[in-house]
Amino acid sequence: MKIRCPKESLLAALQSASAVVPSRSPKPVLTNVKVEATRDAVVVMATDLEVGIRIELEGVETVAPGAVLLPSGRLTAIVRESPAGTVFDIHCDGTAALVKAPRSEFRLPAEDPLEFPAVATFPAGGCVELATPLVRELVRRTVFATDSESSRYALGGVLIEMTPAAVIAVGTDGRRLARMQGPAENREGGIGEAQPIVPARAMQLVERCLGGADQPVHLAVRGNEILVKTGGTTISARLVDGRFPRWRDVFPDRPDAMRVQLVAGPLLAAVRQAAIVTSEQSKGVDFSFEPGQLVLTGRSAESGESRVELPIDHSGATVRIKLDPRFMSDFLRVLDPGAAVTVELTDAQSACVCTTEDGYGYVIMPLAAD
Repeated sequence: MKIRCPKESLLAALQSASAVVPSRSPKPVLTNVKVEATRDAVVVMATDLEVGIRIELEGVETVAPGAVLLPSGRLTAIVRESPAGTVFDIHCDGTAALVKAPRSEFRLPAEDPLEFPAVATFPAGGCVELATPLVRELVRRTVFATDSESSRYALGGVLIEMTPAAVIAVGTDGRRLARMQGPAENREGGIGEAQPIVPARAMQLVERCLGGADQPVHLAVRGNEILVKTGGTTISARLVDGRFPRWRDVFPDRPDAMRVQLVAGPLLAAVRQAAIVTSEQSKGVDFSFEPGQLVLTGRSAESGESRVELPIDHSGATVRIKLDPRFMSDFLRVLDPGAAVTVELTDAQSACVCTTEDGYGYVIMPLAAD
């Protein structure tokens, strides 16, 4: 095998692949990336047997087709430390790989590419097409609410519900729940009423690999695996086992609930201020929705007390609720500072439901009042 490729294309592919390559593995072959060259394309592959990635390199010339395994960490360091604009010749003679630039040359051990596990390609047939900006928000607005350390394994992933015209992503750790939805378009029959639970790590990798806003994202489910294609990159991931909570039951129908309109940026600033004096033992902040203002108070024996007032458009009865400020901050941080937020409350014991106009919903369970 022999190829000639520019630094920028190769480095971008290796940096994406590095998110998949395990630093330690009982199978040492997995610490490599596989470079496979045909007359039509050159692809960089990596896998840890749970998540896989295939990246088609741009601007590469194939001198001789073939495949080679290269140590991911060392190859990335070689490419990263080379001057901008460097063009590499990568050649394998069957026993070693030669990585050559105009003023440098590296000889690396090359293992048998046949020992590398197969990395799935995007399948022909039914899939769903999503807009890239929507996929970015689906990830950003749900992954933070998952719990990878929970004994309930399904909570370590994001539920993706597909319908003929929409996609819904849901993440929860049992104490708060984030839901984002948006339009989807079926291609060649779509994927039916699939409800895969996707590992949070795979979702983050998808966000990292997204292309421009005008470049669609395609999603397919095959057996116990989900595949996502964005531009020249295909990500595959084994689905999370387990039963996901009945998340729709968490969004109650409360026609008589109090609803207050707020702005994300000022509310985030107020929450962060009030939380300064809280501690792990006393981590709650009291939210008091009063006529004309929201009063946030925090206290702990070690750090003292805080009181922050935020003017709001509210003329109804006073409602108080104690919430974990970290959970509220996580929600507000993924929104634009000027985004309008509707907060729905009934009493101090019932869930606080926050929604935005673009299909985002967030539920926080209250803490016990002092």
